[in-house]
Amino acid sequence: AFACNSYNKVTVAQSNSITYVAPARTGDRLTAMAVEIARSGRSGTWDVTVTNQDGATIALFRGLARTISGTLFEEE
Repeated sequence: AFACNSYNKVTVAQSNSITYVAPARTGDRLTAMAVEIARSGRSGTWDVTVTNQDGATIALFRGLARTISGTLFEEE
């Protein structure tokens, strides 16, 4: 959500899928790294990789988003 809303345009989920690669354990520190794959018009695609503190992949996420009207905050 943060990645696809980073252009200050209200953007909502259109569809997504998550593949769980390995279990996370209690106490793990998880990090999500989002990469914009494509953005055209009002549509965009982002891939997110979730890793633990050892760099092991925990989950893979692909989200498709659609921009709707409005902004998240006023720009100066």
